[in-house]
Amino acid sequence: MHPVVSALKYHKTTVVLVALEIALTCAIVTNALFLVGDRMAAMRMTTGVADNELVWARTTGLDLGQGDKPVDDTDADLAALRSIPGVESVTTTNSLPLSRNSWGSGVFRRPGDAKSDLSDPVVQYLGSHDMLKTLGIKLSAGRDFLPQEYVDFNPFKNQPPPSVAIVTHTLAEQLWPRQSPIGKTFWLDSRGKKPVQVVGEIDHLLNPEISKSLGVDRSYILPVTHSDTYVLRVRSDRRGAVKLAIPKVLQGTDPARMVDAHIYSNTVSDYYHGDRAMVWLLLVVTGCLLALTALGVVGLSSFWVQQRTRSIGIRRAIGAQRHDILRYFQFENLLIVSAGIVIGSLGAVGLNLWLMQHYELAHMPLAWLASGAVVLWLLGQLAVLGPALRASHVPPVVATRSV
Repeated sequence: MHPVVSALKYHKTTVVLVALEIALTCAIVTNALFLVGDRMAAMRMTTGVADNELVWARTTGLDLGQGDKPVDDTDADLAALRSIPGVESVTTTNSLPLSRNSWGSGVFRRPGDAKSDLSDPVVQYLGSHDMLKTLGIKLSAGRDFLPQEYVDFNPFKNQPPPSVAIVTHTLAEQLWPRQSPIGKTFWLDSRGKKPVQVVGEIDHLLNPEISKSLGVDRSYILPVTHSDTYVLRVRSDRRGAVKLAIPKVLQGTDPARMVDAHIYSNTVSDYYHGDRAMVWLLLVVTGCLLALTALGVVGLSSFWVQQRTRSIGIRRAIGAQRHDILRYFQFENLLIVSAGIVIGSLGAVGLNLWLMQHYELAHMPLAWLASGAVVLWLLGQLAVLGPALRASHVPPVVATRSV
């Protein structure tokens, strides 16, 4: 080890520059790979509904001078939608997982107690008859809503909410940790005055948006008579045909409106479009950084092998074997890379803390630092292998050529 350290001291500036390059690569690559892993994990999450069997639509009224319509067309719309070939069931809801149309509300553990309010808003799903069946949501405990529990409710019209709800396991754990939520009560409205009893629990239902404040699947479902989004459950091979049929069918009951229909799996794919682009960008940046670092190590090692050709020949002449020369350069590289990794790991932690404060990134587990270190160690050893092999093939006779 002493000869290696002495040689590194002789080239201090070069060693420091290479170590700093490795440190910068370590800090950036570790966080980039963590971001890629985090986004990939998010994209693999199940929505909690039947993604490949849903088509949804919203309508927008047109002002053709006919005045306000006194009759609600929801029942006629639902009947018309059920008549489309391939449609198995239909419901209405205010939103769908990953649709970006998020409704949040305050939830209180105790009536009128501001201190019992959950610190962040909770996602509110409104669903009409057959919502659970149509969306493919499965209960883990309790029951579905009864027909008499559906009420007219619009949170923007100061109407009292329904008296019952179905909650996700995540929300139940925040309200009543390690307890069954069935039969328990929470309170709604801005002052926590409206009691709502839990009648059912579901394991998982993604939010319309995933964020630090809303969380991933912290939500509850309220039974309402109708809402503004139609959702159809269809055979997967009929989704395209049903989507094309929806505008004609709904305009048949009311020509004075526009209809916007979507295949739900495309909605999920669109939600993650930015994440996929970010993953590819980070992978390209990571690959370029690793390639530049490897080229730096190869260039430095090749230069040192050329510079030390005579000393390598002397070592071979006094008995050093090829594997001794190979190990010498590999160990030298290991020391430089390790120094860069130590500095880079501190930089990676600092960069992660900065990203947490500004971009809602999660805390990076220490395992990612270890993964980044292993990647750079392997990269360094692979990069130095070619020059080290050339050095190990230097013949002992080279030592006598300049004598």
